[in-house]
Amino acid sequence: MVEQMSTSNLQHEAIEIELLLIAIHKKYGYDFSQYAQASLKRRLREFIDVESVDNFIDVLQLVLYDKKFFMKLLDCLTVNFTSMFRDPFFYRDFRQKVVAMLKTYPSIKIWNAGCSSGQEVYSLAILLQEEGLLSRCRIYATDIDDNSLKKAEEGVYSLRQMREYTENYLSYQGRNEFTDYYRIAYQSAIINQELKKQMMFTNHNLVTDGEFGKFHVILCRNVMIYFSNELQEKVLNLFDNSLITRGFLCLGMQETLGCTQLEEKYEVISQETKIYRKRGAL
Repeated sequence: MVEQMSTSNLQHEAIEIELLLIAIHKKYGYDFSQYAQASLKRRLREFIDVESVDNFIDVLQLVLYDKKFFMKLLDCLTVNFTSMFRDPFFYRDFRQKVVAMLKTYPSIKIWNAGCSSGQEVYSLAILLQEEGLLSRCRIYATDIDDNSLKKAEEGVYSLRQMREYTENYLSYQGRNEFTDYYRIAYQSAIINQELKKQMMFTNHNLVTDGEFGKFHVILCRNVMIYFSNELQEKVLNLFDNSLITRGFLCLGMQETLGCTQLEEKYEVISQETKIYRKRGAL
């Protein structure tokens, strides 16, 4: 009997979550229906525990009538772990295998999709600065979450974070002192304005929004691990349509073009760090 009740409760929970996702989509335009279900349910359960809400129907009611509450839920659903020079070997590979080809272009457009709170895009800017490329780049940093975008644009991080990022930068084997790229004020580290000059931060929803330009490089690392296979394929096609011929696509360590319809359109620049290059016309 207990087992039957547990199964029944799970069924009720699934219906409540489905209704909640429909409400979010209709009210705010965010479509989470194709996100990986196990990860989505885990985050939602954590959210109601933290917020001391009884069930997902109560969450639905609050989401419909309280935008601030919805923004807290959005933060929970879209939060990604990130740090500057995360996976230092990726940045070493990018420097060794991509930069030389980027130097052949008079101007370069880069899209950092799912930039979160900005650590990845500033890491890329530092790399490009050290290679003498930043001044001819235009970097578009996008995310679904306006709160994350605001933090990214501000470029203010704790000193504790910067100590961790310094270790990553040393592992990446940067050309300068990491302290050259920020100043300390009010017990925080503030990214130098010079690194921000070539950046534009804007809201973009990978699930519902379309392409908005043609890019030489697209980075979307550790974002699609939360998506269903169907949604991953959809987003990868968006990137393919947004990438110039011979442009570079950089994915996360657990993400791949393998077993997708796009696999044959790309050559593998680095299997280890998931850097691909779009092939020219056959």
